[in-house]
Parts: sequence; structure tokens; C-alpha cells
Amino acid sequence: MRWGVPVAAIAVVGAAIGAAPVIAAVQGDPSLPDRTAGQLLAEVAKTARQQAPPAMSGTVVETASLGLPALPLPGGSSSSPMSLLSGSHTLKVWYGGDGRLRLALPGPMSETDVIRTGSGEAWVWQSDMNTATRYKVPQGTRAGSADGAEAAHSAMPTATTPAEVAAQVLKAADASTAITVENGQHVAGRAAYQLVLTPKDTSSLVKQVKLALDGENYIPLRVQVFSKGASEPAFEVGFTQVSFSAPAPENFAFTPPAGAKVEEKTLGAEGAPSAEKGMEAGGQAPGKGAKGVRTIGAGWTTVAEVPFSLADLRKPATGGRGKWDNGDPTKVVDSLLKSAKQVSGPWGSGRVIQSKLVSALITDDGRLLVGAVTPEALAEAAGRK
Repeated sequence: MRWGVPVAAIAVVGAAIGAAPVIAAVQGDPSLPDRTAGQLLAEVAKTARQQAPPAMSGTVVETASLGLPALPLPGGSSSSPMSLLSGSHTLKVWYGGDGRLRLALPGPMSETDVIRTGSGEAWVWQSDMNTATRYKVPQGTRAGSADGAEAAHSAMPTATTPAEVAAQVLKAADASTAITVENGQHVAGRAAYQLVLTPKDTSSLVKQVKLALDGENYIPLRVQVFSKGASEPAFEVGFTQVSFSAPAPENFAFTPPAGAKVEEKTLGAEGAPSAEKGMEAGGQAPGKGAKGVRTIGAGWTTVAEVPFSLADLRKPATGGRGKWDNGDPTKVVDSLLKSAKQVSGPWGSGRVIQSKLVSALITDDGRLLVGAVTPEALAEAAGRK
């Protein structure tokens, strides 16, 4: 996992930093020295350029309250991506430097772990399947590299950190974003600065995003996304406990239990997760020609358009942990479609689903358009060539 916000993301908000009327500092409990938004973003960029984050450990909780209809989703800390649509999920994190990293996704009766030992190997342990996969890590591969992150997400797609969400938020921010600073915040017992980003475009469903940065090392501690008309966050991911001291070495050691099935793979090799394979799956940046994906608009009102088939969506995954692990796709899709509204326009016809933060338009001609925008904005995007 990447712990620093990419420098490229900071460049996107450069225009906003330069617009003096947009930036304001809000005074609060002066627990930390006053900083402007521009100064804080510069510190985040500096942190991103560092070779490694400080040693740390902590517990991250992600909570979603999107206002969707009741869905037949798996309970507890499921590894199913669909489980991110509602409820809370916990991720435990350890980073020890020297390429040592551990992520643990606990469940009611199971646990999934990704462990990078720092000695040229990484393990993925899935207790419910009694399976351990050992990855050979090429020399020089950083713990936060694309290959390592892809391996982690392959095993636990619900593992979301504040830094990852912060990176996406800052990519969306541009000159149409008002940025203020709140001092006097405390997150997981740490004094923090809080950047408040407010989109100005009325077609965005996002009212504001609050990004809390550790007051000492400027690492993102919490991200809260608020929808319009709501006082509580519709989506939140943040540390509930964090320590910036070196974790015990045993946290990065792993021996498969007796009787466990052990597989061997090499990061970047055929059949193993790699940055290139992630790009092929649509991991490229918007507007960069990701396979099968078209982006329309920019910033907070970006809409993604992809080829879409309800029949394909309902198909269960085959073999091992799949896209719909621990969830019935047919029941989830049918529940969502019950709340869909029929819409039409010069672009054709389809069905639209709206939550507090995201709208989705399923067109009858085989497209899915998704964005944090109003249904009207989706319909307009559907008509663009």
C-alpha cells in the first residue's frame, strides 16, 4: 500500500493553491502551528517524495452509509468488494521499514493477511481456505510498489487506507475546489490538520471532503466524504488507533500452519499480480486510454463509461476467491435494480440508480456510466460522443 499521496496528485491542485481567494485558514484550538492549505499540500508532496514512510502500526476502519436499499450483502469483515457498499470494515496495518509490511483483514471466523517479510518474499494467508501463497519479490521492489499493492488488493480488495482515498480525492480537486484548513483536530489520539475541500460545481453530489493529516509527519489519518444535505459522512476511512513507533519484528514473520496448501509465485511473472496486469484490468488513470473505459468531464464531475451487461454481472466467479466472493451477485443486482428509475433522452433509454454519493446509469445499448454526479449529469454524459 502507498502511504504517501503521489506527487502527481498534488500537481492537479496547483491551480487551486495559486488562487488566493479560494484558500483560507480557519482558526481553531491552536494545538499545532498555523498552516495554509498551500503549505500543507507542499508538505504532503514532500512526504510522497520520500523513499519510505516512518515505521508505524494501527487500525483502520472504513464505513459506508450511501443510502442504498437493503442489499443481501455478506456481513462482518468480508473480503467481497460488494461489502464496501454498506457497514464497517476493519484493516490492521504494520509497517516496519526495510521492505517489511503487514496487512490483516479480520473476519468473524477467518482472517486474510498480506505479509512482506523484507527478505525477498511476501505471503498471502487466507485462513478460511487454509491457503498460503508465497510470492518471490524481485530485489529492489519497494513495499509500496505497484506490484506489491496489486498483490495485496488481489487478496483483500476491501483493504482501503486513508492515503489511498486521499490520493483519489486530491486527483479530483482542481481550481473549482474551495480549500480551507481547520486546526485543533485530533484523530486516533494524534493532533491533526484538516483540509476541507468543497466542490463548486452544482452537479456534483459531494458537499465536501475532510482530509485529516498527521500534524507531525503529514500522513493522511482520515478521509470523510459528505454528500449534499447530510451532516454525517456518507463514506469514511480512518485510523482509530495509530502508533508511529517500530512494530515488533515477529509481526513480519510467517510460517504456514501444518496442513495448509502452499503455492509459489513471483511478482510480475505470468499468472501473478503485476502493475502491467493491473493496467490491463482498467487501472490506468482516467483519460489515459484504460482498456474499455472512457472518461467524460473532469474533477469532481468526472463520469466513467464502460461496456456493461447485466448478464455478465450476474455470473458467479469461478475458482478460488473471486469478484463476488461471499456474495450472491444476482440478489445484489436485483435489489439495486428495484430502486432504479426508467429514463430516456436523445442518447437512448436506460435505468438510473442514485445513492447519496454516486449515480449509475445502465443504458439499454450496453453501457454503464458512473460518477459522483446527479442523474441529469449522467444523462448528459451519455449523449456525448
